[in-house]
Amino acid sequence: MTNQAIETHEEEAVPVGSLSGMIRYLRYDLPSGFLVFLIALPLCLGISVASGCPAVAGILTAVIGGLLTPFLSNSELTIKGPAAGMIAIVLGAVTAFTPEAAGGAVAGALEGYQKMLGVAVVAGGVQILLGAFRLGVLGEFFPLAAVHGMLAAIGVIIISKQAHVVLLGVPMKGEPFHLLAAIPDSVRNMDHTAGLIGLVGIVILFLRPWLKWKVVQMVPGPIWVLLFGVPAAMALGVPERQLVHLPGRISAALTSPDFSGVFSGEGLKWVMMFAMVGSLESLLSAKAIDLLDPWKRKTDLNKDLLAVGLANTVGAFIGAIPMISEIVRSSANRSNGARTRWANFFHGMCLLVMVAVVPGLLNHIPLSALAAMLVFTGFNLASPKEFFHMYHTGRGEFAVFLTTLVVTLATDLLIGIGAGVLMQWVMLPGAFRGNPFRAQCDVERSGPDGGARIVVRGSLIFSNWMSFARMLKDCSTGVVIDVSAARVIDHSVMKKFGEIRQGWEDEGRMFRVEGLEVLLAVSSDPLAERRGRE
Repeated sequence: MTNQAIETHEEEAVPVGSLSGMIRYLRYDLPSGFLVFLIALPLCLGISVASGCPAVAGILTAVIGGLLTPFLSNSELTIKGPAAGMIAIVLGAVTAFTPEAAGGAVAGALEGYQKMLGVAVVAGGVQILLGAFRLGVLGEFFPLAAVHGMLAAIGVIIISKQAHVVLLGVPMKGEPFHLLAAIPDSVRNMDHTAGLIGLVGIVILFLRPWLKWKVVQMVPGPIWVLLFGVPAAMALGVPERQLVHLPGRISAALTSPDFSGVFSGEGLKWVMMFAMVGSLESLLSAKAIDLLDPWKRKTDLNKDLLAVGLANTVGAFIGAIPMISEIVRSSANRSNGARTRWANFFHGMCLLVMVAVVPGLLNHIPLSALAAMLVFTGFNLASPKEFFHMYHTGRGEFAVFLTTLVVTLATDLLIGIGAGVLMQWVMLPGAFRGNPFRAQCDVERSGPDGGARIVVRGSLIFSNWMSFARMLKDCSTGVVIDVSAARVIDHSVMKKFGEIRQGWEDEGRMFRVEGLEVLLAVSSDPLAERRGRE
């Protein structure tokens, strides 16, 4: 929808999420919040169960994210809640803190869950500090190919674990490579009831985008899976161990954190991973939704990170798993016509009412149906299209992508993203000629209006982008960036140039990059790495 089309419906060109804005845009935000609630409900349950936590923990996350963050962040269209991208980390922490020789399976799982909550509280505090000290820009450090590799690895991890739930109705323990190799065995030993529900659910999700009938497109894909899966489970007599379990009272769902494992070496590792990956995913999602906002509103990323951190801290104290600004639900929120952040509030309120009033209805949901949704999500994160895109961007980027993917699967996310960063430096020619963390540029002021000309003399790459971004802050009216003498401009920087150009032009500021035509592109992709002709 264009700005012109929107303004024909509204006297005010830019909707604001104030109290008066809630009343003014209620007819848009309430229906969108309800539709997002329908999408979020099964995903919150599935993400929480896949993370090794009680099903209700994901609901608590979305409730806290919906009811608290709209009052702390200026992000108008993002939806806060649990995300598939955090499954591998949360499950890893729960597993690491669960005693191998626990007195009972339930007691051991509870101990791991509570110690994970302790980690989440501290990680939320780290996010608060990052936002308060305006360090959200740290999310800009990681090269795009490594980020894509990390997300693809998360997708493979989700598929490796949830495929067995689809086929058997219950999870299987093991490392990603082991679980992938065990899928043929699960196919041979498939539980016919769980397998039927799960496999049909996957087919529904893959076919729905191709079915253009209005009634099909009006109902979110996860709801179609439940509309088939719940009646099928009741008719086929799915055993209780293969169903969602929610407590009868919401007060019984509240769980306090255990901080005894936080300050061990293992605990500090998970604190870093929670804070790093959660912040990175949240910042990327918020930036992506800003680009889709018809009113071109800009999220204060530091304020948004502070809001997410505070909500994560509060949520972990009552049993919620970590949240981020979630890209799929946020995109649906925008597509459903939301105007302000009150849509996020209404989505959280709907979830609270559902789990408080009719939790028994949710206990009929089969785990294989939730697993089908997560397998679909995992496929989207690690789709063949993603591999082809990274290969088309350039062989260097593809090497970074694959390195991050494989090392993450073999070890963990922290080592994987570190390997990706190292590989990116290796693949960039001359990255270590000079300081790789400081951009070599000459700044020429063009006049008293704040305009400037920046001449890049060395490499402009992911690791020195933050120093370059500080130069841009001083260019209040516009800037011309001359890269004709640059040694290398990497893919991450090319992507940032495009994002900044769009944002500045929306604000009436000039942003122009000159000299790209004299550099050699490593592929035909318009955002491919450029190298100087040495």
